[in-house]
Amino acid sequence: MSFVIAAMPAYNEERSIAKMVLGCKKYVDQVVVVDDGSSDATASIAEALGAYVVRHEKNSGYGAALRSCFETARNLGAEKMVIIDSDGQHDAAEIPELLDPLNNGCDLVIGSRFCDGNSKDIPAYRKVGMKVLDVATNVAGGVSVTDSQSGFRAYGRRAIESIYIKDSGMSAGSEVLLQAKDNDLSIKEVPIHCRYDVERASTQNPVSHGVKTLIKILHDMELRRPLYYFTVPGILLAAVGVGMGLDFLRVFYHGGSLAYGPTLLMILLTLVGSFLAMTGIILHSISKMMIEFKAEIEQIRRANNVHGHNTGNRARDN
Repeated sequence: MSFVIAAMPAYNEERSIAKMVLGCKKYVDQVVVVDDGSSDATASIAEALGAYVVRHEKNSGYGAALRSCFETARNLGAEKMVIIDSDGQHDAAEIPELLDPLNNGCDLVIGSRFCDGNSKDIPAYRKVGMKVLDVATNVAGGVSVTDSQSGFRAYGRRAIESIYIKDSGMSAGSEVLLQAKDNDLSIKEVPIHCRYDVERASTQNPVSHGVKTLIKILHDMELRRPLYYFTVPGILLAAVGVGMGLDFLRVFYHGGSLAYGPTLLMILLTLVGSFLAMTGIILHSISKMMIEFKAEIEQIRRANNVHGHNTGNRARDN
């Protein structure tokens, strides 16, 4: 029998935590609540209802709470983990639909708000922001998902063991997908429903959240997809410079004179574009080497974990 947990980051969610804990308990073996420095009764309510509570001394952010979810899943030996928001936006009754693809070999299941026409209830300004982040995440990570920012996901054992979140902010959702791509994890999306009429405890502005997340994704893109970040813009700049140069030669050939400013701009565009293009190619090679090196380290780590697990089993048998 596989051990299944539902984990939820929570910050000042005393109004909704009881409903979410009780709802999730129907479909999993253990509910984990990561109390991210709440000042209300979130932790005590969850604990009273039988949840396994992990406490952060201070509010550290969504990414930090998500990191604790994965660490707890590994410590508890969970075979499957569902991450769900604690504010009541998600319907716990949809948990089985996210777990089902894991039984067929999938590693990561995303509850998408954009499947089967479910996006009609999403506020327009949120929808635009989500799509911008989706495009950025897909380009940066080489993935293809319709809802990169969904907080309702399910993870199999391979994903639980492979994903180690570094970012503490809201961009952690995109970071998970980038790591999933790096570790060759299979990803599937299933339709979910999401409520936007719940009372939110968070005072964070969704626009500022989106901007910060986009900046972090672009930074990751700089490291992971340098051909897009450097080479493509470089080629475009160099092409403009070369085009200007050819036009200047045509003018000069017909007896015209070369203006100092445009000529200097042409030289600058050509040189900067060429430099960016070459930088992207070099960084792409370095990035591939780093990914291969990381994959080798991950294989060694997994082999050591398996060896340690087998050794522990033999010790118990003796």
